[in-house]
Amino acid sequence: MLELSDIGVRFGGLRALDGVSLSVAAGEIVGLVGPNGAGKTTLFNVISGNLRPQRGSLHFDGADIARVPAYARARRGIGRTFQIPQPMHTLTVAENLAVAQRFGAGRVDAHAAEEILDLVHLTGLASRDAATSLSLAELKALEVAKALATRPRMLLLDEVLAGLEAVAKRRFTQMLAEIHARYKLAIVIIEHDIETISTLCPRAAVLNFGQLIADGTPAFVFSQPDVVASYTGTVPDA
Repeated sequence: MLELSDIGVRFGGLRALDGVSLSVAAGEIVGLVGPNGAGKTTLFNVISGNLRPQRGSLHFDGADIARVPAYARARRGIGRTFQIPQPMHTLTVAENLAVAQRFGAGRVDAHAAEEILDLVHLTGLASRDAATSLSLAELKALEVAKALATRPRMLLLDEVLAGLEAVAKRRFTQMLAEIHARYKLAIVIIEHDIETISTLCPRAAVLNFGQLIADGTPAFVFSQPDVVASYTGTVPDA
């Protein structure tokens, strides 16, 4: 479904991404992990069309999308969330979904919106002001709902669990598993919590200093000395 090859991004003298190659199959769940500043969000920006790489190729469903703008990628089936929830001010929760539907799907579908709100447990808040009356967990659920409203076949989740306490994090993880089961879409999730990645994702890919240093099952990836060192700054004894 998604094929990245030799992606390179520089910001002045900083190599944010350095020769990253990654593939994601239809319906696959992949955890994208790595320390702060590793290049994870930059990679999401490249995939979603918010940033153009200086080198490399990007294909989605076999088509070259390197020069396709963000709105057109959304309509091809790439949806995403952002690290900091970005509700549309002065709009209700339901109106936020309607705008997202027009952006990604080209039309408003009230029935689909109701289904999404039910799935993310926001049905009772549909008429509330999205920017002023939601908790952090609810704002993050709305981010996921807006991404789902674009009718994606691939969902990019950028630290949607960050800042949540343990119980809320477990509930959110279960919700994501239910979303995957319902829509059968591919999910790539940026997350620092190893337990969450190990629970939700059959596969993990690790970035460090803009390079992909490991890719495989969570058990394999989190046992690799390079991965351990990237998190702790030390290499474990052999």
